[in-house]
Amino acid sequence: MTAQYTVTVLGLGAMGLPMATRLATELTVHGFDIAEPRLKLAEEAGIRTFTSAREAAEGADALLLAVRNGEQLDDVLFGENGVASVLTPGAVVILGSTVGTDAIPATVARLAKFGVALVDAPLSGGPKRAGEGDLLIVVGADPAALETARPVLELLASTLTVVGDKPGDGQALKTVNQLLCGIHIAAAAEAMALADALGLDQAKTLAALEAGAAGSFMLSNRGPRILEAYSEGGAEVLSRLDIFVKDMGIVGKATRAAGLATPVAAAAEQLYLLGQAQGLAAADDSAVIKVVAPTKRTA
Repeated sequence: MTAQYTVTVLGLGAMGLPMATRLATELTVHGFDIAEPRLKLAEEAGIRTFTSAREAAEGADALLLAVRNGEQLDDVLFGENGVASVLTPGAVVILGSTVGTDAIPATVARLAKFGVALVDAPLSGGPKRAGEGDLLIVVGADPAALETARPVLELLASTLTVVGDKPGDGQALKTVNQLLCGIHIAAAAEAMALADALGLDQAKTLAALEAGAAGSFMLSNRGPRILEAYSEGGAEVLSRLDIFVKDMGIVGKATRAAGLATPVAAAAEQLYLLGQAQGLAAADDSAVIKVVAPTKRTA
């Protein structure tokens, strides 16, 4: 089955390319990106590339999307050059992005007119884990659509959690996930800034914290990059700061709709907004430490 299964990956950036490369180990992968260098890298990885998204999507069993927000989702699928109309009835669109629940009902309804189902499957884990098939993916989907998408999901995920049988359920759980991630990154930045202010060696402090009760995945993952924030050029951009502006905005909207007070999440959101206002939008999200402490005190 997998030898004849075709998945199209639209967007071959930091996450898209390693995911496509991973999928190409067992499936036929079509890819498209607006950047020519990314297309060349994809071709070297055994991915068949195309000159347009519509060409890449034709005849695919699944379309894997990693878009920025609901507006971009709508444009990719239903805009002037949208791909929904060229998808084969019975195909699935796998949405790997965090866009919030609001955009999902209309997307499901419009795709249904083409006989296509939406598999709501927001993912997390970063580029390295994407290439290793070690992502966390939470899924909300009709059971039949989920089965069609399984060849893709099971290659990409080490942890695949089906949270509900309708699109939107995955977005809901990912919103909870992003509340924690956004807070954890902000807290790690504050902790490293305090270590510096107290005259501690930040690297030794980080190692000690990781070994104790204060440790967390985000501390270990972002900590080394936080320590690079003040270097020339900063840390390698693996997750842009403005992604958490978006995601914490989704969190805030969801909590307000639920009538739930989340003051810690709201404070973290303000740090990302301040970072964006200070020109750090395209920097790695670990650069949020520079909002708390604009300069490093110790050499």
